[in-house]
Amino acid sequence: MKQDYYEILGINKNATAAEIKKAYRKKAIEYHPDKNPGNKEAEEKFKLAAEAYEVLSDEQKRTRYDQYGHAAFEGAGGFGGGGMNMDDIFSQFGDIFGSAFGGGFSGFGGFGGGQRRPKGSNLRIRVKLTLDEIANGVDKKVKVRRKVQAEGVTYKTCATCHGTGQVTRITNTILGRMQTATTCTSCGGSGQMIDKKPSDADSQGMRVVEETVSIKIPAGVVDGMQLKVSGKGNDAPGNGIAGDLIVAIEEVEHDFLKREGDNLHYDLYISISEAVLGTSKEIDTVTGKVRIKLEDGIQSGKILRLRGKGIPSINGYGSGDLLVHVNVWTPKNLTKEQRDFFERMQHDENFVPKPEKSDKSFFEKVKDMFS
Repeated sequence: MKQDYYEILGINKNATAAEIKKAYRKKAIEYHPDKNPGNKEAEEKFKLAAEAYEVLSDEQKRTRYDQYGHAAFEGAGGFGGGGMNMDDIFSQFGDIFGSAFGGGFSGFGGFGGGQRRPKGSNLRIRVKLTLDEIANGVDKKVKVRRKVQAEGVTYKTCATCHGTGQVTRITNTILGRMQTATTCTSCGGSGQMIDKKPSDADSQGMRVVEETVSIKIPAGVVDGMQLKVSGKGNDAPGNGIAGDLIVAIEEVEHDFLKREGDNLHYDLYISISEAVLGTSKEIDTVTGKVRIKLEDGIQSGKILRLRGKGIPSINGYGSGDLLVHVNVWTPKNLTKEQRDFFERMQHDENFVPKPEKSDKSFFEKVKDMFS
């Protein structure tokens, strides 16, 4: 079981953005590879801290994590199993702790002057899912147009930063001489410049290709949730890291099932005669057809709960329920014979409403439904 992100950073769930950043910087400095050379345990804690910070520092990701836990990012590359690598960390968060190590950082395996590996831009797509697909999970194949490095591109060392990816400047202040390091604008931090490229490549040596990407979508996702397929965004020039493919989930409205969290609602209409005499009905669910029995004398507004026939919890806590709302359909057009019958029955003792204590009011039913 994965460790809680708040526990990793040593903060509570009400921590502010500033407190999250401060906690991460403290952990990053404590477990930084420069301070713990060859220590695999420290390296793993360093990665976990960065993984936790990536989620908790982003308001949308933090909201999803608070609601769904680690499952919010599983199924499409996610963060699971040490999803972040050292290059990701230094590329995205190096400025937070880099100053503690001489004002610079670089890719894993060579700090203090080595070049930084830039990361390509992310791509975003929207995937529409039916309720059946959400309930059972699905593998989707989508076509994505992404930038990849063209064949035949060669590079040379950047003359501005001499391959470091950074430009160092020294300024005089009232506190003395201060040294700052900024990303090289000539090469974008890659430390390399294009030497030769084919005619079909752009100025960065990239070309656009259409690629089919397989996305494994877990059961229980919700509308608006975002999944990540690592490395399926645009490539970065040179020896950079490919960006990610961000997949936004869009739920297609079902014809007769209405979703409420993990529960589903279904309106079942029956005739007056079926309500009086009782009947059995076959209804469709997201797990297949089921047959339910309606006892004689059933009242309109009765709610039948079919446990486990709803949507699976994305956190793995079982499945929701299917709530069947019974509605007695009153006919509008009657024959003379039918009208005569009901006129005779108006004052019949069996047709006079006599609600029992077990027959809950509408408001009681709503209260039970949300409790």
